[in-house]
Amino acid sequence: MSSTAEQMRAWRGPALLTFGFRPFFLGAAVWAVLIMALWVPMLSGALTVPTAFDPVSWHAHEFLFGYLSAVVAGFLLTAVPNWTGRLPIVGWPLGGLAALWVAGRVAVGLSLLLPPLVVAVVDLAMPVALGLMIAREIVVGKNWRNLLVLGMLAVFTLANALFHWEAATGSYAAQGYGLRLGLGAGVMMIAVIGGRIVPSFTRNWLVKRGDGQLPTPPMQKLDKGALLLLLAALLIWVAFPDHSVAGLALLLAGIAHAVRLARWAGHRTGPEPLVAVLHVAYALVPLGALAIAAETLRPDLFGAAAAQHIWMAGAIGLMTMAVMTRATLGHTGQPLTAGIGTIGIYVAVIVAVLARVSAGVWPSEADRLHLLAGLGWITGFGAFVMIYGPLLLRLPPDKQRRG
Repeated sequence: MSSTAEQMRAWRGPALLTFGFRPFFLGAAVWAVLIMALWVPMLSGALTVPTAFDPVSWHAHEFLFGYLSAVVAGFLLTAVPNWTGRLPIVGWPLGGLAALWVAGRVAVGLSLLLPPLVVAVVDLAMPVALGLMIAREIVVGKNWRNLLVLGMLAVFTLANALFHWEAATGSYAAQGYGLRLGLGAGVMMIAVIGGRIVPSFTRNWLVKRGDGQLPTPPMQKLDKGALLLLLAALLIWVAFPDHSVAGLALLLAGIAHAVRLARWAGHRTGPEPLVAVLHVAYALVPLGALAIAAETLRPDLFGAAAAQHIWMAGAIGLMTMAVMTRATLGHTGQPLTAGIGTIGIYVAVIVAVLARVSAGVWPSEADRLHLLAGLGWITGFGAFVMIYGPLLLRLPPDKQRRG
């Protein structure tokens, strides 16, 4: 059997198709910029898109199910070969999967001109195909512990289908069950996968520095309890978002995950932003839970949309950016350290999150804060495309084709 490097060298097509993170991370970042560049004028009424979704639902869908699905695909197609010991999917099969994702974005954007069933089928084709590919790798590689990740992907795909159904039947999908279920699945992915990689990467970095106290190893009893508590709270919130029981459950889950995060030595990672940003991003999981709990128990405190954006733009946006920058550096042979450009990316995304959440706290300044959030988002993801795009589009010297 050929090695991964040999397989990459044997591929004679674009370098972009030599590993799953390449097309999907680049596509996700480009799409994140385009979504926001379109959303800002749509918000003011200066632009319309020929989508059957209302503007807010289109914006929410294309971030959660458009952007995030691409990052999840890039991460899983890169991580699963490490988990299973099998070769990665490269070449035209990878290109076909990326093409399905692009087709989904086009179908949703032009959905006013297409039957709803066609739009849903085209949009769901990529995550369904991805799930089948990942299932095959897990089964053949007998990597049963990661069936949990496959299960979360299945729930995320189901949530997308539910979102399409709600939009097609005239419901306000931006506040529907599909969005909450998809957001809940995304948060659980961060809690489960982030709960593995954040303490692991922190430990590796602290060991290299020769520092003393190391993070608590992942998946201890407290971690498992916190995950089960979060799962229960999310299920209650998805079903009964305005019920006080959901608020209390999220309050407890938020506290549990704040305690969990405190055991990972994040306060000692300041000298390396590439590691520190993982802790900041994970902190937005309990902060989001606490904010939504507060909004549920005391409505109109700062608005449900602002509270949810701590998870949507914050936990998901910042954690995915942290993973994309680190994975791209690691898999392209670059030093695992954040340069000034990468630090600028993180700062821009954090500013975008703070501005968007603040818009709910100060409604009188909402227009300016929405604009600042949009500019911060475009700056952060645009900088990723400019700085990391060249790395994603070419092979590192040790893996370049010979002969």
